[in-house]
Amino acid sequence: MSFPFSVFGSDQPDQPRQRRAPRAEVKLRKPGPGAITLAALALIAAVVYGSSIVWTEILWFRQMSATRVILTQWGAHFGLFVVGLLVATGLLYFSMAFAYRHRASSTRGEASAALRGYQEALEPVRRFAFWGVALFFGFTNGARLATEWRTLLQFLNASSFDQVDPQFGLDISFFVFVLPALKVLVSFLMTVTGIGLAAALVVSYLYGTIRLAPRPHASKHARLQTGLMAATLSVFIGINYWLGRYELLTSESGSIHGAMYSDINATLPAHSILAVISFLVAALFVVAAFRGTWRLPVTGVAVTVIAALILAGAYPALIEQFRVRPNQRTLESPYIQRNIDATLAAYGLDDVDYQTNYDAATTASAGQFDNEALTSQVRLLDPKVITKTVQQLQQSRLYYGFNSGMKVDRYTVGGERRDTVISVRELNLSGLSAEQQTWVNQHTVYTHGFGAVAAYGNQLTSDGLPSYWEQSVPSVGEMGEYEERVYFSPGSPTYSIVGAPEGAEPQELDYPDDTAVGGQVSTTFTGNGGPSVGNTWNKLLYAIKFGSTDLFFSSQTNEASQILYDRDPLQRVSKVAPYLTLEQSAYPAVVDMDGDASTPKRLVWVVDAYTTTNNYPYAQHETLSDATVDSQSTQMGQYVQANKINYMRNSVKAVVDAYDGSVRLFRWDDQDPILRTWEKIYPGSVEPMSAISGDLMSHLRYPEDMFKVQRNLLATYHVTDAAGFYSGGDRWRLAEETSTYGDAAASSAPSAGVDANGNRVSAPTALQPPYYLTMQMPGQESAEFSLTSVFVPGGGGEGRREAMAGFLAVDSETGNSPGQVREGYGKLRLLALPSSTTVPGPGQVQNKYDSDEKIATQLNLLNQADSTVIRGNLLTLPVGGGLLYVQPVYVQGTGSASYPVLRSVLTAFGDKVGFAPTLEESLSQLVADDPATTTQSGGGGAQPGTSTTPGDASTQLSQAVSDAAQAMRDADAAMSKGDWTAYGEAQTRLHDALNRAEEAQRAQGGGAANSSATPAPAPSAAPTPSAAPTPTPSAGAQSGS
Repeated sequence: MSFPFSVFGSDQPDQPRQRRAPRAEVKLRKPGPGAITLAALALIAAVVYGSSIVWTEILWFRQMSATRVILTQWGAHFGLFVVGLLVATGLLYFSMAFAYRHRASSTRGEASAALRGYQEALEPVRRFAFWGVALFFGFTNGARLATEWRTLLQFLNASSFDQVDPQFGLDISFFVFVLPALKVLVSFLMTVTGIGLAAALVVSYLYGTIRLAPRPHASKHARLQTGLMAATLSVFIGINYWLGRYELLTSESGSIHGAMYSDINATLPAHSILAVISFLVAALFVVAAFRGTWRLPVTGVAVTVIAALILAGAYPALIEQFRVRPNQRTLESPYIQRNIDATLAAYGLDDVDYQTNYDAATTASAGQFDNEALTSQVRLLDPKVITKTVQQLQQSRLYYGFNSGMKVDRYTVGGERRDTVISVRELNLSGLSAEQQTWVNQHTVYTHGFGAVAAYGNQLTSDGLPSYWEQSVPSVGEMGEYEERVYFSPGSPTYSIVGAPEGAEPQELDYPDDTAVGGQVSTTFTGNGGPSVGNTWNKLLYAIKFGSTDLFFSSQTNEASQILYDRDPLQRVSKVAPYLTLEQSAYPAVVDMDGDASTPKRLVWVVDAYTTTNNYPYAQHETLSDATVDSQSTQMGQYVQANKINYMRNSVKAVVDAYDGSVRLFRWDDQDPILRTWEKIYPGSVEPMSAISGDLMSHLRYPEDMFKVQRNLLATYHVTDAAGFYSGGDRWRLAEETSTYGDAAASSAPSAGVDANGNRVSAPTALQPPYYLTMQMPGQESAEFSLTSVFVPGGGGEGRREAMAGFLAVDSETGNSPGQVREGYGKLRLLALPSSTTVPGPGQVQNKYDSDEKIATQLNLLNQADSTVIRGNLLTLPVGGGLLYVQPVYVQGTGSASYPVLRSVLTAFGDKVGFAPTLEESLSQLVADDPATTTQSGGGGAQPGTSTTPGDASTQLSQAVSDAAQAMRDADAAMSKGDWTAYGEAQTRLHDALNRAEEAQRAQGGGAANSSATPAPAPSAAPTPSAAPTPTPSAGAQSGS
């Protein structure tokens, strides 16, 4: 049987070319003066506009002493784009030009006549068409190659992991740095070659060197061109198959990632065989190109396609179905163990202190708790809840705000360790009135925030308010001298014009002062925070950049003026270190940056930064948008290199000065190969850990996002044995949020949806966030600043349990030694409770609070009195041989100027709950052996000599609730005015009204309230400090003046 394509082997000479018809000459008109002028103006406008993008970026990076960063990035982008453009354009144009140069005339048949029509139509624009097609594909492929600049730079500067994969024995760096780059290059060359081959076939067919009718035919040159290009394409396909063998180790198929049994024993050999077949087919194409026989390469292509379907598709599926599934546990165990070991190593979980079967006590007796230690460790101020209170009392002026919220930290003042919540008073231009919203005010007068507010995390005033140890404008407190002006913060204006010659009159508002002329103090920025706009050229460029003619024509600028922009600390770090994934938010700290006590401290923003990859062999992949989201973080961070990762290290600590915006990067993990690689690319950009001062070191901490990813993995990977891991009988999940703060906002969001069948499905419940607090884990020598999280048994549906399954804490204390991290920092400790445990989880504890009649009565009364009860963060601490829960309870009025005030503290240990105005009183209810000893600290029972009849109870309850509501309104009004005498009187009336309301409600219920298993006192209107007594601040301090 003869093969129909054998005629391709004929070596007939090319037919003579047709003589071209003479082209008609077209005379072009010379452009006139007007056209030349317009063209020149357009060119100048384009240059100026381009400079407003390019040159302003160079000015910004030059001011940041990071010019190399942007030039390297642009150079890599441009270089790869040019290479991609030249290679793709050159290959494509050469392919089409070669086919055209060796074209043949077609003189017979209707098909030839049709082709001649196409040729004649194309000929006038042929050269333009060839270049247009080549440049189009060259541009698109070059642009695509340029986006891989990080991949190729890492390939050229790769550092070793000094670890090998368990399958091929190659260093991990091959998978992280080399393999991705090879895939990029092979994909680029394969795409370009495929497009070039297609273009050659089209041109050859159009000009007759390849014909399909009446008989298939190809000229010698067409055969050579298509044969060699097909061979090259086949080689690249073979290389791609071969590289696919290594990609199996980072695959994401199935619930356990990496190469499993069927991948290693079926898919991997299949890729090897297909690669060899592709190389053989390439050789056959070369032979066919010179010898003219196409039977073998066409047969080879058919064999490749069939082999791909069978070997890469059907065979692994059959192995999986009939070999693996019946024996899955036995066959998959070695590969599951590979996944476990790689995952623990990739996420820094290979040194977890795992305490199994932690037999937590569920009952407490007198002396079991160290109340003094607990009251000094438990943080009663919930940063999320208390932010509004601080805003109301410490805002000072409407153009200030605490938009970044309160952050948890620790400070040592006078040898005393203080658990602290701190926030920065940022500039808030939306607080200006409409007539104040002018360009001059917004960009040259109101330029910066002022100072920080710090309060004890574990102490409150007698009125349930934060006990500040740093407050007011200008700052008053114990922080010491520091630069208070905040020019750089997450809420700073888009840009500000600052600076003036020495001796010039200040234009910027510094801070309000009733004793100063005009009620305010002015200042001039003296730092080096932004590029100069002291010349006309720079003013023009920035006026175009920010779309503001006011900036260009304003007389407020001078020769010393600077423009401050890109002022978000996260944005500044991301620009000078474009390879880092950043924490969701920065936190402030007042620190001595240089270790010199004679120089003022600096207010800085600390940013945790990570190096990540998605190419660590056998490690489980995590999605940051899922792992880092909880009730307080509704979306992942903005500055993320890749959403999906399978390796993560907190390799850099970044510090941004709040005054001048300078960025310093400190090496935190000198063993991280990815960071070492980027340090080769940007030498000198990262400072060694030895440059960290002792004071700065004391404010660094274990990062939240890293911990969130780790806890998400430990819900499954606390089981490190392959057999137990496969069975999945001990899987956990993260506890759900119990705090009621933000419920109103949450309720406005979509709470439910429908599935594909139209059935309603509930929205996912928000997870409980991790909490920073000072605590001591079992086996830990001392209580340290830690980050904690809670696990409950896994599973879903109605049968899932909410008991405590595990408790995770990481030692977040870095110490205060310059350039040296404290030993023990970063140590992860995991307590696993036995499955038979009776220790309640957060959800069960919340249910105990809700179902306790006395607690429910108190909270309902507070909710009825024109106020809202807010339950703060539910903290969990391992103390007294068990697990203690502590939850602050706040009350907030309903007025526009209302804010939360701490009223009571809920506690739980085992099956007992406590509810009292102070932590000490609430703890005492947990350990009391005789219920009669836990009487209500605030009274609340009927006074001697009085009685209440059921007929009077309803009237008395209504009157008591009305009195309580009025007392709450009077208290809010008095506090907003700073009238603390009236505030105290209102609190006394509120206390009395609540007691009367409780007694009336008890009478209505026939004494049912007295049957509560856990006595709870009526909430006191004036909580006392939970630790050492704290004097009530003066009215002036409380009002924020």
